[in-house]
Amino acid sequence: MKLPTFPAGEVWLVGAGPGDAGLLTLHAVNALGQADVVVYDALIGEDVLGYARDGAELVFLGKRGGQPSPKQSEITTRLISYAHDGKRVLRLKGGDPFMFGRGAEEVADLVAADIPFRVIPGITAGIGGLAYAGVAVTSRDVNSSVIFLTGHDQRGHSPDTVDWTATAKAGMIVMYMAMRNMAEIADKLIAGGRPSDDPVCVVANATTPDMQVLDTTLQRAAADIAACGICAPAIVSIGRGNLLRETLNWCGA
Repeated sequence: MKLPTFPAGEVWLVGAGPGDAGLLTLHAVNALGQADVVVYDALIGEDVLGYARDGAELVFLGKRGGQPSPKQSEITTRLISYAHDGKRVLRLKGGDPFMFGRGAEEVADLVAADIPFRVIPGITAGIGGLAYAGVAVTSRDVNSSVIFLTGHDQRGHSPDTVDWTATAKAGMIVMYMAMRNMAEIADKLIAGGRPSDDPVCVVANATTPDMQVLDTTLQRAAADIAACGICAPAIVSIGRGNLLRETLNWCGA
């Protein structure tokens, strides 16, 4: 298998997966081994950065909710500037660049600036991270549909654009960035017809040695999250597929 050469002056958006460096793709490792500049976000661990070539410039431009963070325009301006300088620029993002990772926004800015780019998908935490906790987001005998959604909008509130009544009917609901608004989300889903005792699984720091898992119910989720102190970054899954953890919890989380 011949892996691609990273041309100077290009930007590659690379998904680093949910945390475990072993979940990097071959394309991701190949890109890290060639890049001149690695612009990485807040969810990238040292094990992943260890695959960068010797001499590569590592630039942290991460966003974390509730903390001072670079503006999106600043990030894309830096990417474009490095590319104009003839650098091989790797934009390294946790999970998958196009799954609530603002990858589409960054690509649109690159296109507007006439910068060549490549997208290397990564394993998203909403599938891979839950798998490490023994949660299968689809299972023929339990649920045949899954919805992925963000738990907050640009203001930090639960999204107004979500049809919560329709969402409540999904087999499984997988939510990113939902911890802060869990009480409000639970109320909306219950009002939309979701059972209050529906199983909920919260997985924080998925696939890493610091992974934590909380099993609760939709009605109790917000209170239990607060009581046990489990923190973001976390994935929240809602639905009877979480009951499969009793059988599928292969890593004992």
